[in-house]
Amino acid sequence: MADDIIATAAEALEAEALPRLREVHADEAGDAAPQALPPALRKPAGAKSPARWAYERLIHYVKRFEDGLEPGEEVAMAMTGGPSGVLRIKGMGYFDPDIVTFYGTDPAGAKTQLIQHVTQLSVILRALPRPRPEAPARRIGFRLARELEEEEEAESEPQEDTAPHGPDAAPETS
Repeated sequence: MADDIIATAAEALEAEALPRLREVHADEAGDAAPQALPPALRKPAGAKSPARWAYERLIHYVKRFEDGLEPGEEVAMAMTGGPSGVLRIKGMGYFDPDIVTFYGTDPAGAKTQLIQHVTQLSVILRALPRPRPEAPARRIGFRLARELEEEEEAESEPQEDTAPHGPDAAPETS
């Protein structure tokens, strides 16, 4: 199926919908005050690849999860669908159009990478004790969110035209 063809009415509505976030928790402590979505998440999903859209929303969830951690904890991710275990998240990325990847270490400290198709994405975030409590907490969600904001700002700045102009410019060929 071509990328510009929408298969169902539901997909058409989803592609054009402005992003919304709603959360309700059983306990009042879990009901965080509503937060404005970061600029990257306010754009319609239709303007982004599935990988980019998943990546941006995962960053939002990781950062929100880290905001509720105790000082001696850090975020980890449990993989669903198999005995893969837990991955301490040290990085995330995506490969357009449909791959999201997580970098980190397993409980034994082995370097680990999960490469996941967006249609198979299912992540459980977990709070684990930091391996070295004396070291400062590393909050990957904060770093990822900051990089996303910087990228968004760079994309919104007018780009300087560096093409040669004037009589000495090379003629265009077609």
